[in-house]
Formats: sequence, structure tokens, C-alpha cells
Amino acid sequence: MYSKDELSAKSVLQLKNLAKEIGVKIKSGDNKETIIYTILDALAEASADGAAQKRKRTRIASKKEDRVYSVHGIEGENFDVMKNQVNGPAATDTTTEGDTPQAIPASVDPLAAFPKHRGRKSKAELEAIAAAKAAAIKMQQEGMKAAENTAELPTENADHTDNTESPTEQAAVSEEEAMATALANNEQPTEEAPVSDNQETEIPEAQFTADGSGNDNSELIAMLQAKMNAHNENSTPAEPKENNTPKHTPEPAVAETTPDGVWAGDPGDGTDFITVVDLPIEDQAAMPTYDIFDRPMTPAATAAPASAQAPKEASQEPEYDFTDIISANGVLEVLSDGYGFLRSSDFNYLSSPDDIYVATNFVKRYGLKTGDVIQCHVRPPHEGEKYFPLTSIDKINGRDPSDVRDRVPFEHLTPLFPNEKFELCGDRRTTNLSTRIVDLFSPIGKGQRALIVAQPKTGKTILMKDIANAIAANHPEAYLMMLLIDERPEEVTDMARTVNAEVIASTFDEPAERHVKIAGIVLEKAKRMVECGHDVVIFLDSITRLARAYNTVAPASGKVLTGGVDANALQKPKRFFGAARNIENGGSLTIIATALIDTGSKMDEVIFEEFKGTGNMELQLDRALSNKRIFPAVNLVASSTRRDDLLQDKTTLDRMWILRKFISDMNPIEAMNTIHKSMQQTRNNEEFLISMNS
Repeated sequence: MYSKDELSAKSVLQLKNLAKEIGVKIKSGDNKETIIYTILDALAEASADGAAQKRKRTRIASKKEDRVYSVHGIEGENFDVMKNQVNGPAATDTTTEGDTPQAIPASVDPLAAFPKHRGRKSKAELEAIAAAKAAAIKMQQEGMKAAENTAELPTENADHTDNTESPTEQAAVSEEEAMATALANNEQPTEEAPVSDNQETEIPEAQFTADGSGNDNSELIAMLQAKMNAHNENSTPAEPKENNTPKHTPEPAVAETTPDGVWAGDPGDGTDFITVVDLPIEDQAAMPTYDIFDRPMTPAATAAPASAQAPKEASQEPEYDFTDIISANGVLEVLSDGYGFLRSSDFNYLSSPDDIYVATNFVKRYGLKTGDVIQCHVRPPHEGEKYFPLTSIDKINGRDPSDVRDRVPFEHLTPLFPNEKFELCGDRRTTNLSTRIVDLFSPIGKGQRALIVAQPKTGKTILMKDIANAIAANHPEAYLMMLLIDERPEEVTDMARTVNAEVIASTFDEPAERHVKIAGIVLEKAKRMVECGHDVVIFLDSITRLARAYNTVAPASGKVLTGGVDANALQKPKRFFGAARNIENGGSLTIIATALIDTGSKMDEVIFEEFKGTGNMELQLDRALSNKRIFPAVNLVASSTRRDDLLQDKTTLDRMWILRKFISDMNPIEAMNTIHKSMQQTRNNEEFLISMNS
């Protein structure tokens, strides 16, 4: 039998030759796969037919005494075989019952009992098949008589060898049963029964055939015998067929056969086409290989390599520790799970690859909150980690961690009126007409809640930029943040390049959720710094657009104000603007925000009305002044600061009282022209106030 893999390894020409040998017709147009399946089907049918015809019977064992055999008609009995005997093949026995033509009944398929070989059978082989039929019948009759004197062994076909059969019953045995009995002589059982001492080497049935077989068969037997002897001499002891069978002294007339009825040396058994492939075992390295003298060629795998590697690993230098080498900083955002991340200002405090993981134990140990500015050390992430984890904290909001832990929350700090003014005219480099007018008519103090009310294209962004640069130049202790919400991208770039402050922006092409989140983080950062005693200034441009963003993301409450503003949507922008305050005993949060008016949107008018009374400083810009190219386009009459007496000295207050009374009857253009000419002729505000006497 061939497997599919064995047939696939052959060429098409070899497959066609093999099909011709087993009698399978192959069409000229068939491909290799069709030929393989045709051969497999033919072999399967042949093996099924052979298995159905085989019937187990006992083997014939030779005795010391000679017996005379006789044949009654076409049936006979072999008395040299024990009843119900189970025989096993010898590893080196060579019998002639598989290769002698006389041993195969004529009515049985010759391929099942006669040795397989290439080509058609000769005339002598056909005559031998006919003679084997008669010999099988005779041996069956004589074997029944010989079994009476031997010990009986149980077999499956004991009923077929009963020696009590009468000649009449023997004559009634069918010809097919006799042929099956003779065919069983070629069968090899997998297990060999023990042989008693009085038994000798098996004698094939072909030796007791009739004398009339002639000399024609003897020549064929001699040729086959010589070939089998040559095969047995060349065979090695490692062959699988011979490992499980006992060895006996070979006789010239004995040949070994397989369960399929093919003797071991038959060239037609298919072994000359089988490619021998070593099947790998599960642990190949653990099995040594041996030569023909049983000497190990490769030693078995042992634990030596592992032990050899141990000193090598021990000799390696220890890895470098990068735990506290890298320093970093960022604004903390604590999540609901207790841990947090340090957000980078380069990404506007949103999630980014630069985020630093802060474990829960650090948050609890130092009392950290969202918005804390942390200077720390980090280590590189280990395998499986995504972020750089924080390892130690150096500063929190510029203070020692021990001082920050017991801080008072921002909501519990005592707010006061601004009592310290931001000087805008101290540095000549940042002093201009805009800063002088704001410093004189609407002074800004630490903790001021300033609102710049402006129409479109009145120069509010430029004015806010001048104020920011003036505060940064004259008050380096103050921390400035420029928060741009819903602004143009080019304005963001210009602001970042021209203003000495931290710029956090969310342009108009970003969603409202981003506007709200950035504003919330900036406010929390400012609160944490104020808790630690710092002066913080936030420039918001603009609070109107921030209120729009909160109105967009706020859930619908069912209460809608004029212009489509939700009643609850303005609570958070009011909280943002209301966070500006001057803190008792140090610290302040100043918010200078711009509010849009006259934009044609009813929502902007409603938002301005909501914030109009919340600020304590108001600076109004007039579109009429900007149209005449008078800058700063400040409406001097409408601009003022609450409790400016806390920010200016008495001399300045008295002179400003006179000046306001003088310009109160003027329109914005006349008032600005009057002040503009006088200020251009003086170098600073002190000189301007002195010149009023003249």
C-alpha cells in the first residue's frame, strides 16, 4: 500500500508505470493528482477484497515421523498440523508456500496468495496454481488425522479442523472453503504463540504435493529460492519487519510472507519505490544517535549549556539606573480613578505623548489637585508601560512640597478689593499712548476683574497685547497667561511671538468641548498658584466666545433666555470670571477679559448684559474713534475703575477728578483728541498732570 505523500513524491512517469503494474487504466490526459487518486482507489479495493477472502487457520508443523498422504477425490487432510494451532512467522524463515506456484488454489485470486511480481503469469505459474488447489485439499484431510496425537491450541477456526468428520462430510466441503483454508497458510499473525518442544520448524504445504507436478516447477522454485537467499543475506538486523519476530534456523525451502501474502524479497511489493523519511521525535535533542557499532555519535542534550550561560549572565555589568536622571514639569490633571497625568503646555494642556503618569500614592501623599504645577523627576517607561512615570517631586507651584500640603483651598481664601496697582508706564520700552491712557483713566490692580468692552475692529487685541507686555516688563513677579478662545490661528501665532506670556489657545476650528476643557485647566492652574501666594494674570480673549462654548456643551435645562442662551449655560463662564480676586495675606488672580458688543448677534448682547455688572473695572472702546484712526479707541468718559482710590495717590485722584469734569460734556472723539494732543507733548503721566495747571 502507498500513502498519498509517497505517491506525490513520484514523477508522472513512475505513477503511470505503477498503475500499469497493478492493472489500472490511465488516460493520456489525466494529470498527476488524478493518477494518484486512481491508484489509491485501486489499492484500497484490492486490499478490501483480499481482507474479505482471508480466513485464519493453523500452520503446518513438520514431525519427525514421515506420513503418507492420500487424496480422496478433490479433498484431502493434512495430519502434520496441530488442531487449533496459532503459528507466528520466524524472522529469518524462508518458505516456498508464498512463491511456489503449486501453493495457490486456482479459484482464488492469484495476487492474493501467490507472490506479487511485475508482468503477467507464465504458463508454469498457472499450472502451479491449479496444483496448489489439489494440494490444499489433500493437506486438509491428512492434517485432521495428524492432529489427534498433538496438543490442541484454541483458535478461531477450530470448528473447521475437526478430525471427526466423516468422508461423506469431507466430500461435502465446498471448493471455496478449501481454497480459503489453503490461503490462510500465507497469513502472518501479529503475535506468535509459544511452540512446544516436540514441534519442529514449519514445513510448507508445497512439499507434500503430488509427484506429478513435474520438473517444470522445480526450476521456477530454484530461481525464486536463490533470489530469496540473496535478499536475506543483504538484509540488516535493524529492519522493522524482523524486530518483533523470533529468529529460527533458516531452511532452504522456507520464505517469509507479509499479511498481504507478499514475500519479503518480492520486487513487486512496492518497497523499491518507498522513500524512507525519518520521523522526528518530540525531544530530538535528548536522544543520542548511534553508529553501526552502537557507539554514540552525538551526545544527548544535557543541562550543561544552561550552566555555562549562568556565569556569563553573572559576569554582565549591571544595567544603568535612569530613575532620577530625567527632569520634567507639567500641570497635573487628576482623573476620577485617583491617578493623574502631567499635561504639557506645548499641547495646550491636553493629552499628548509627553504626558507623565502620576501614581495615586503621590496624589495622596502630597495632597495634589488638578492644576498644580509640578517640577519632578521621571524614569523611562519599562516594557509594557506607555508613559514616563513620576519618581520624585521637587517643587509644587514653585514651593516645597511640605509647604503646599497644608494650603488653604482657593474657595476659602478671603477676597479683598485690589489695593496694589500694576504699573504700566515704568519701562520706557513698553510705554506708549495706550498704556498711559489705561494707567491713568482705568488703572488695573492686582486681583482686578477687568472687562474690555469692544466692538469689532476697534483694536482690542492690540490694546490687550500692550497691557500684557507692560505688566510683564514692570512686574516680573506676576505670572501671565494669555488664553485665546475661538480666535484666528494667525492671531495665536502673533500673540505667542510678541507677548512675553504663556499663550494657551483653542482656535475657532476646534470643537466647543476643547474650548471648555482648556479654559477649565487654565483656571485651575491659576487657582493653585494663588493658593501658594503667587500673583497671576489671565488675559481672556474673549469671554463672549467662551460663554458660547459653554452654552453649546451644556445640557438643555428647558430654560432659554433671549437669543437662545440656556439659563444654566452662563454659570460656568461666570465662575471663571468671578474667580478674579485679591487675596488677603498675599496672592491675587487678575482676569482681563474682552466682551463683544454690536456684533449683530442677540446672544452676544445677552452675554454682555450678564457680565456687565460683575466686573470692577471697565474699559470701553468706540468704533467711531477707530474709524477716524484714533488709537487707542478708548471712550474716556465711559471707562473707569471701581475703588480707584485704593490704587492711585491723592494728587493723582484730585487731578483726574478735574480732568474728568472737564471732558464730561465732550463726545468720545472730542475728549480723545484733547487728551491725545496733551499726552503727545509730555513724556509720562506725571508730566502730563503737571501740565494741566497751565
